Amino acid sequence: SKISAQFLYLSYVTANIFSCSLVHGVARTESSSISQKIGLMSANVGDAVVLVCFNEGDVGVMFSWYKQTFENIPQLISTVYKLDNNAQFYQEFKDNPRFSVEGGQGKNNLMIADVELSDSGTYYCGSSYGNNLEFGQGVILIIKGKEKVIIIIIYQPVSESVQPGDSVTLNCTIHTETCAGEHSVYWFRHGSGESRPGIIYTHGDRSDQCEKSPEAGSPTQSCVYNLPKRNLRISDAGTYYCAVASCGEILFGNGTKLDVEGRLHFLIIWIQYILSIPNISNIFLMLIFNCTPTPLHLLPSEQPQLVGMLAHLDSNASQSCLKFA
Repeated sequence: SKISAQFLYLSYVTANIFSCSLVHGVARTESSSISQKIGLMSANVGDAVVLVCFNEGDVGVMFSWYKQTFENIPQLISTVYKLDNNAQFYQEFKDNPRFSVEGGQGKNNLMIADVELSDSGTYYCGSSYGNNLEFGQGVILIIKGKEKVIIIIIYQPVSESVQPGDSVTLNCTIHTETCAGEHSVYWFRHGSGESRPGIIYTHGDRSDQCEKSPEAGSPTQSCVYNLPKRNLRISDAGTYYCAVASCGEILFGNGTKLDVEGRLHFLIIWIQYILSIPNISNIFLMLIFNCTPTPLHLLPSEQPQLVGMLAHLDSNASQSCLKFA
């Protein structure tokens, strides 16, 4: 039938797209016409939640919702045509009265009534037209139950300083008193000028990096999670937060501030030293600028410093020419 073919096509495309980008991380769409409220949402068992999504473009024909549980490919929840109010649901969501969609006029709001613990996961709003399929950045829904609240202590190094092109491994150490079930670890990045942190990676349901306390009968365990970052760019700078979700609760670490300093930062230190040496400063600066193989990346805060130093250098050079004339 038409519906079955549509479901198989979307499932196939989704599996291929997300298997590359979501099995070990979270996809991001930088330029998307989909406006989806992103970040974290939490609710108690029995509450009703609304996941808001709106398509701001003119080309989307059919909208969809997908749910991804940790380390699994997303499941297709629903599809609805742009100008229609009647959504089609699939698999375990079909004929489930708890799920409904508010459609029409570009809206694609997923409503979940009487939420259960199994509703926890990451929800993606999708839009398709022709052979194109795009997604919003996703929202993580955490359902809180009545289980024993876990005790978590998260440790992250305060800061790391690197240069463009370098590699660094951010780490997060978690000391936790576990409850029934495993925990999931997320990494968020809050860049300069951004209103809220954005999720960049999830370790999924994994406890294989944990060691239990050697004390007999102790429920405490320590876990270490690493986030390797390679070939860093200045745009990678920001504060990286580690967060752990377990038993319907999620807690954040204090964050590690990653400073990606342009090479000019170190050059300025040398310039300040060399400028204190008469005459020789001109020779050294010519060598530095002529021998630099790649363009220097100036941070906004460094630009006025360089301008001031070059002006000072020009003044020194003029005085030197007068002395040697």
